[in-house]
Amino acid sequence: MFSVIVCLFAVLLDRGLGEPRRWHPLVGFGRLAGLVERWLNRSPTHRGRSISLGLLGVLILVLPVLMVAELLRWTLNVWVYLLLQTLVLYLALSIRGLTEHGRAVSNALHSGDLELAREQVGRIVSRKASELDEQGVAAAASESMLENGADAVFASLFWFLVAGIPGVLLHRMVNTLDAMWGYRNERYLYFGRVAARLDDVMNWVPARLTALTYALLGNTRLAWRCWRTQAPQWDSPNAGTVMAAGAGALAVTLGGPSPYASGIKQRPVLGHGPAASADTVDSALRMVWMGVWLWLGVLTLFAVAGLLLGVGA
Repeated sequence: MFSVIVCLFAVLLDRGLGEPRRWHPLVGFGRLAGLVERWLNRSPTHRGRSISLGLLGVLILVLPVLMVAELLRWTLNVWVYLLLQTLVLYLALSIRGLTEHGRAVSNALHSGDLELAREQVGRIVSRKASELDEQGVAAAASESMLENGADAVFASLFWFLVAGIPGVLLHRMVNTLDAMWGYRNERYLYFGRVAARLDDVMNWVPARLTALTYALLGNTRLAWRCWRTQAPQWDSPNAGTVMAAGAGALAVTLGGPSPYASGIKQRPVLGHGPAASADTVDSALRMVWMGVWLWLGVLTLFAVAGLLLGVGA
C-alpha cells in the first residue's frame, strides 16, 4: 500500500509541478556522463577495448548512486524514506513534460503554423524536422509520445514497484546513458553497446506492459495485430512493440520513411488507418494519461485486496 501511495503522490506532484526548470538531477548526471565518456572513449574503433571501457563508464556512473540509495534505505527514518521515495519517483517521471512537448506541437499544427510545429517537434525527435510536412510532424510527435510514455512514465513506475529507489534510479540512469551513448556511429558503436543492451533488457517487460496498456485503451484487436505482425520488423525490440501497439490502438498509420541528417531512413510502417494529424498527437497523450490512471487504479485494487486478505487471515 505504501508503494501505491508513493506512486500516486509522485504522479500528482509531476502533474502539478512538472519537471524542475533548474537543477534537475538527470541534467547533472548527463553532464557527468559526458565527462566520463570523453575521458574513457579514446579509441572508439577498437572493438574489445571500447566495449570494456563502455562497461567501465557505466559502472563508474551507476554503482556509487546505487550504493548511496541502498545506504539511505537502511539509515533513514521510515517516514523520511517514504518522502524520499516520493521525491525520487517524481523526478524520474516526465508525464507533464511529455504533455507540454506534445501539446506545443499539436497546438502549432491546429493553428496551421507548420514552421512552429517543425521547431517544436525538432526539440523531441532526432529526425530532420525542416523537411517534414504536416503529416510527418504529427507522426514524429505521436511516435515520440508513445515511445516516451514507455520510457519516461510506465518504466519508471514499473521499476519503482519492483525495486524501489535503486530500481527507478538504475533505469533512469541507464536510459539516459543509452540516449547519450547508444548511437550506431563510429564514436559510439562499441563504447555505447553495454548501455544500449542494458537499456533493452531493463525496458523489455515495461515496454510490453505499456503496449498492453495501449491496446486495452484503444482499438484492442488492431493493436494486438499490429503488435504481433509489425513490431518484429522494427530495429528496436522495445520501441517497435510500443509504437506498433500504440499506432494500432489509435487506428492510424505511423512509421515509414523519414528524413534524418544522414538521409532518408526507410522505416517499417506501423499501425493501420489514416495518416497522423494534430488530433493523433492529442490522442496519444490522452492514452498515456489514461494508462497512468489505469495502472494506479489496478495497483490500488491489488493493495486493498492484499490488506483485506491479510486482515481476514
